Amino acid sequence: MTKGTSDRTWMVVFVACFLGLVVDGMDLIMLSITMPSLMEEFNIGKADAGLIATWSLVGMAVGGIGGGWLSDRFGRVRMATWMMVLFSIGTCLLGFAQTYEQFIVIRFISAIGIGAEYTIVTMLMAEYVPTKKRTTILGTLQAAYSLGYLVAALLAGAILPEYGWRPLYFIAVAPVLLAIYIRYKIPEPPGWKERAQAQKQKGNKKNEWAAIFKDSKTRKIFIFWGLTATFLQFAYYGIGTWLPTYIVSDLGFDFKKMTGYIVGTYAAAILGKIIAGWLADLYGRKTMFIVGGFSTAIVLPIVYLYNSPSNIILLLTILGFLYGIPYAVNATYMAESFPAHIRGTAVGGSYNVGRVGSAMAPFLIGVMAESYSIGFGLATLGIAYVVSALIPALFIREKMYDPFGKEEYPPAIELKESVYNNRSI
Repeated sequence: MTKGTSDRTWMVVFVACFLGLVVDGMDLIMLSITMPSLMEEFNIGKADAGLIATWSLVGMAVGGIGGGWLSDRFGRVRMATWMMVLFSIGTCLLGFAQTYEQFIVIRFISAIGIGAEYTIVTMLMAEYVPTKKRTTILGTLQAAYSLGYLVAALLAGAILPEYGWRPLYFIAVAPVLLAIYIRYKIPEPPGWKERAQAQKQKGNKKNEWAAIFKDSKTRKIFIFWGLTATFLQFAYYGIGTWLPTYIVSDLGFDFKKMTGYIVGTYAAAILGKIIAGWLADLYGRKTMFIVGGFSTAIVLPIVYLYNSPSNIILLLTILGFLYGIPYAVNATYMAESFPAHIRGTAVGGSYNVGRVGSAMAPFLIGVMAESYSIGFGLATLGIAYVVSALIPALFIREKMYDPFGKEEYPPAIELKESVYNNRSI
């Protein structure tokens, strides 16, 4: 346990971060769930609908890159608070959009907060949790995103058929109260405060971006994570954006049945992330990341080619369990790849550079859907899952840095695993 951090403190931080990601996930999945309604409201095709999600991902990338850097400069908690306010108010304003163009602009702005919040909150938690429990706890934290998906699906089932899509976005203003609580009740991580104090005494601030690219080994890890994040998010957000519409358009189920199937898929994702996090603490971050990537790549074409009314529930449940496994491990794996003084910038940068690279996934699947089918587009995402698993398998070691350490281990890439494991926490 890090000095000055009690069990109670990190548990309070976990609850606050968990709730933060629940509402983050709710905001994100609302777009997917309301996509059929938006297509009808704004009289747009699947390719144009996909562009809404593409611009959302671009906004999330901007937020993640900027938010990570700002959290290194001004504090994890402070920036998490402001980003939560941004995406809550921005998402609420979507309910007032009258045109397709207005919706895209507002969505882009609110997505900046969504992307920044995810990056900062997962990093904040990594800097509080004991090493032996880190992936279990962060895997459970990632399940908050899927819980947010599930809550949004349930709300949509109750609200959308009767009142339309706009009230769903109005609900998003509620998390502002959570942001206020986080700002005044959650302390900054001890490691960040110590570093900030040291820099204040020295009277200068180093350029975190320059530090990343100055060291060749850190630069290589940053690039490898950027590529991994590109393929992982290309696949993950491709599925997340189009799965509800796939169930309605390709499989021919009405909205109420679609909601039931989506709830089952997201419930399975919650369980999958928690179990994957626990297994990663036992058998390794890299192992579970690879298992999640390859197993999802196998299941995606099976869902497309062999679905039937009698087995679709089972297939979607298996897909839900598997496709989020890399995300259960991703936050810990990445946080332990960079030293504390550049962690926010490096994690936020590499992950969200990947988000920019993946932003075309929703649009490309929309294009495929107009020529073939949504199911065909989803099946091809298995290729991206394979590549996202291969890069860490070949090039990224796990446990390179200790998030609790005042001084990081130089040079990171040459560390022996036993040194990390024997370090006293």
